[in-house]
Amino acid sequence: MQKERHVLLVYPHPDDESFGKAGSVALYTKAGTPVTLICGTLGELGRNMGKPTFANRESLPAIRKKELEEACAALGIEDLRLLGLRDKTVEFEDPEWVADKIEAIIREVKPSVLVTYYPKHGVHPDHDALSHAAVIAVKRLPKEERPVIYGSAVTHNARDVIGPPDITFDVTDVLDTKLAAMRAHKSQYESMFSRMEEEMAKSPEAREQIEANLRTEYFWIYPVAD
Repeated sequence: MQKERHVLLVYPHPDDESFGKAGSVALYTKAGTPVTLICGTLGELGRNMGKPTFANRESLPAIRKKELEEACAALGIEDLRLLGLRDKTVEFEDPEWVADKIEAIIREVKPSVLVTYYPKHGVHPDHDALSHAAVIAVKRLPKEERPVIYGSAVTHNARDVIGPPDITFDVTDVLDTKLAAMRAHKSQYESMFSRMEEEMAKSPEAREQIEANLRTEYFWIYPVAD
């Protein structure tokens, strides 16, 4: 992993930074690259409350904030910025107003790489709304100051529509760190990890496939047109 000047992550929910990206983030911080995470909301409208249940609607925002901070600690992210937006409503915000907030942080930390969801391929409306705002923010900069945008495309037809990934990271060397970050989000994914461990225990083939999926992360470079 090449050291970058600075990496800026732009995601709407706690856990977005970890699932499918934590290995890459860990590689960046391991290489000495400073990483800033913008988290748009606290995921307060999430449906999962832990398994067994330990959260409720009132306690969930504080729990998810703490889980996010623990994931950041595992990944070596020392700069966490919370935008204070409301979960599941980012798509209804003025994108120019959201871009103002992101632009201010871009101008402050001057990232060489900005990582977010690939616009229109984030599946969740909040994912697409925040990545759209991030692109607006980047477009406002002079060309020579723009970070390269790495997008995660998680729609089923992403490769048919936008082609194969531009970047593939083998995160085997930091797999334990990646899993620690993912496991930090207990309220949302304890049951998922239980199911995954059950599948891995069933057969060596299932274990091999799951581990292979965890070891590789993909990104597409999003072209910023003027």
